Amino acid sequence: MTHTLAADVVVLAAGSTDYTPSLVSFAWIMAVALLAPIVAAMLRNRLPSVALLIIFGMIIGPSILDLAHEDPGIGMLKEIGVGALFLLAGFEIDLGTLKSKQAKTAFTTWLMCIIACIAGAYFLVDTIPLAIVMGIAVTSTALGTITPMLKQDKLIGTRVGDSVMIHGAVGELAPITAMALLLGTRATWLTALILLAFLGIAVFVAVAPQAIGKLAPWVKRAFIAGAGATNQTILRLIVLILAILMAVTAVFELDIVLGAFAAGIILNRVVPDEFHKGLENRLNVLCYSMLIPVFFVVSGMSIDWKVIADKPLQVIGIPLLILFTRGLPVFLRENVHHTGSEIETTRERLQVALYAATGLPIIVAVTTVAVASGIMDDEHASIFIAGGALTVVIFPLLSSLVRSNDPNAEEKQKEDEDSTAESREEADHAEREQAVKDELRKDSNT
Repeated sequence: MTHTLAADVVVLAAGSTDYTPSLVSFAWIMAVALLAPIVAAMLRNRLPSVALLIIFGMIIGPSILDLAHEDPGIGMLKEIGVGALFLLAGFEIDLGTLKSKQAKTAFTTWLMCIIACIAGAYFLVDTIPLAIVMGIAVTSTALGTITPMLKQDKLIGTRVGDSVMIHGAVGELAPITAMALLLGTRATWLTALILLAFLGIAVFVAVAPQAIGKLAPWVKRAFIAGAGATNQTILRLIVLILAILMAVTAVFELDIVLGAFAAGIILNRVVPDEFHKGLENRLNVLCYSMLIPVFFVVSGMSIDWKVIADKPLQVIGIPLLILFTRGLPVFLRENVHHTGSEIETTRERLQVALYAATGLPIIVAVTTVAVASGIMDDEHASIFIAGGALTVVIFPLLSSLVRSNDPNAEEKQKEDEDSTAESREEADHAEREQAVKDELRKDSNT
């Protein structure tokens, strides 16, 4: 009997050594994830809950209270959270808007920004790789980060929201591509081939479910039958697509954000419009309950408070630099050039510029690559990450204040929503008419 009890104690002790630190950290992370929206409500949502998640993450992290740590288990949850965040961001993007005049203007604006920033940084640091890192860091837009804020402010589907989404898509995809081409250890032509290979795999993943459904109807029937209750085949398929594309980007040594964003765009294209709202609600429950909050809290945990305390001016200087190099060009371009956004007022342009200057995930990604490659030291990386976190805290808040001071904000938002709904109805009607015409043409040919 004694030997049995001793054996049980040994087994329990052995089991506790593997996962106990991760579980303790996870408990603290979820505690502050729950606390953030409560505090945000107490502050009447003047400070976004996303910003509070980052702040609370820093507080429970190693640099202050040392209650939670990013070990391999928590790191994996964080990566999945990044994937969930950009899956939803990609799902919000209408692929047609990326072919519009507004998207072309957004890309040329970003291109001018990064060329000017790399040139300016080179004169300061006198090294091309570090200049490229700085240029990418200060010209990115945190689309995945600001998407929940746009939803919170009910800007999705408005002129401001649509413009921010386009600038955000360009500000995410272009820097990721630049990182792969300019900072990779491979030759540029080889990286380009790898990007093309990824694109081919993404297209295959997009068409495979429909092809399987046509070739094997019984699979389609089983899939539809298991869509609810405990099987949740639709959500499992979505997670599978996300997992495949994230794994492909990891194997190809690309940023996993690219795979997650591609998964979201694929879903937007293959899911019929009438099912978008219901699917979006289910994805929100899946992603925002745990995965996405974990990403933001763990991102905050990586911020070194001592660096902020020792060099506050440098940290504060990063948001100002980003505002000047990313926000100001977007604002000026909207004022002096017809971008196709249909934005009419200076307040709206200022909102777009502030959201466009919000950056964190790409800053974290590019500084991580730079530190691993010896291009940048840990201290300067912490300064950039802390500055990027400040943009998430400050710029959306300023944008909300600009909007709240506009006496016609609610009326404009209602007009935008009605206009967007009307445009979608017209597009759906045109698609149905075209489908009928195609069917009639087929019948006549037969």
